[in-house]
Amino acid sequence: MEEYMARKASGQSNRRPLATLGRLLLKNRSHRGYDTGFVVREDQLRRMIEVNTRIPSARNQQVLRFRPVLADEAHKVLPHIRLGGALPALRLPFPGTEPNAFIIICSTVEENRYVDMDLGISAQSMLLQAAEIGLNGICIGAFDKERIKQEFHLAYEPLLILAVGKGIEKIELVPIGPSDSHTYYRENGTHYVPKLRAEELTIKE
Repeated sequence: MEEYMARKASGQSNRRPLATLGRLLLKNRSHRGYDTGFVVREDQLRRMIEVNTRIPSARNQQVLRFRPVLADEAHKVLPHIRLGGALPALRLPFPGTEPNAFIIICSTVEENRYVDMDLGISAQSMLLQAAEIGLNGICIGAFDKERIKQEFHLAYEPLLILAVGKGIEKIELVPIGPSDSHTYYRENGTHYVPKLRAEELTIKE
């Protein structure tokens, strides 16, 4: 707030638009294709992981642990993940658009509903942080857990993988009704994501 007031008093008008939650949510789309020439830095992954020191945790158990994976190790992840499960014919990601940075999310205890609560909060918060610093990502649940555990010598069970990078896809949200298909699709190079309207999500009396 102090910084904002100082800028206002000095007449500065060239500041970047505020990263409001609404803007971050729109930017935080699941990208399945990335600019392979863009290299994600270690400090950017660390910044994403650090949000876990400030977010809620069910029963404050804080059992999640995070393994950053940079470009030099990305080859250990890529053969064991699947993207675009609803579009199997496309075999995403397309060659030359693979992500080259990841965060492997693990748990120090056996998975249960409280761990799953933490997992959802953590993944969304880290991806919102990625969006704030100009990156994109996607949650990957379809991966070979045993191979990932072996490749990285993990002491804990991997639950989810976040791919991180500079997305190159055009993604649009499409409002739908309750009887419409929820399956995402692609047309003319655009990835469309159906989303129920707020009125359809609200329980009425």
